[in-house]
Amino acid sequence: MYTLIGGELSLFTRKLQAALIFYGADFETVSKRTLDSAWLETRSGTHQVPVLRTPENWMLADTTPIIAMLDARFPKRAMFPQGELGALVHILEEHLDEWIARVMVHYRWHYQDSAAFASVKIAEGDPAAAAQIAQWGPRACRATGTDSAQQQQAAEREYVRLLEAAETQLKDTAFLLGDRPTALDCIVLGGLRAHTYMDPDPKKVVSKFPTLVQWTDSRADQWDGSGELAPLPNSTPFAQHLLSEMADTYAPFVRANREAIDVGAKAFHAHIYGEDVSYLTRPYPEQSRQMVVTRLAALERQDQISWVLEKNRLSGVFS
Repeated sequence: MYTLIGGELSLFTRKLQAALIFYGADFETVSKRTLDSAWLETRSGTHQVPVLRTPENWMLADTTPIIAMLDARFPKRAMFPQGELGALVHILEEHLDEWIARVMVHYRWHYQDSAAFASVKIAEGDPAAAAQIAQWGPRACRATGTDSAQQQQAAEREYVRLLEAAETQLKDTAFLLGDRPTALDCIVLGGLRAHTYMDPDPKKVVSKFPTLVQWTDSRADQWDGSGELAPLPNSTPFAQHLLSEMADTYAPFVRANREAIDVGAKAFHAHIYGEDVSYLTRPYPEQSRQMVVTRLAALERQDQISWVLEKNRLSGVFS
């Protein structure tokens, strides 16, 4: 049996939980707060969640490589397809993981009701822990560039566009890239189930999209293992929507973060939605981008995915 260690309101815990459901894996979910944190962090090498304990008693962190590992164990239900289509999935998942995730942070900590709800629930009723969590939230918003009113409004509009595209897509196909799930569905479900269909303020927004709500509540989990993905180069309208957004948002952010790492800067600015925005320099977005670079380099053929990247002004982002 696998043990998923994390939190109900953790985006990446719920992302990995969605993947385990799609695999049909035998697993249980355990709150990190019920375990010895020092022991867990020593075994896994991180203070972050989720951590996956495998049947061999390995303790693994970082959802994207965990999913890649599980794909080898559940090949008929793999979340990353082979070849260029798998590269497309990875690129889109990267956008959701490293860029859209900031919207979740904003909704949770810039709205009073959501912040109060989340801090208490994450702390599992411990008032002192809840107070510490509530103080951390605004710092996380500043670090991820949603401190100004302009960026907050732009982030919300960006997320509504994503919801609109998902609602339209799910009326036509069972999942976002066709009639079977991928790692992209996992991260979208993780965001909805941990944040935007959980916290009271963004839930009001998501509730306006009934097909997406049904998919989030139950429909997605009913996958029987069948179905095909839409082929390259076009994929689905939902994929096209995400690709069309990346050049003006994710791309300048990740380039500036990489440059800041190269010169040892603790923070950097990127021009996003009409203003220069300050971000905390973080090593992980660059590590994550490099995973995509590695996947692209391993392809036997790159003609279709190269065309997709060039068409969407992303050719230099993953090189």
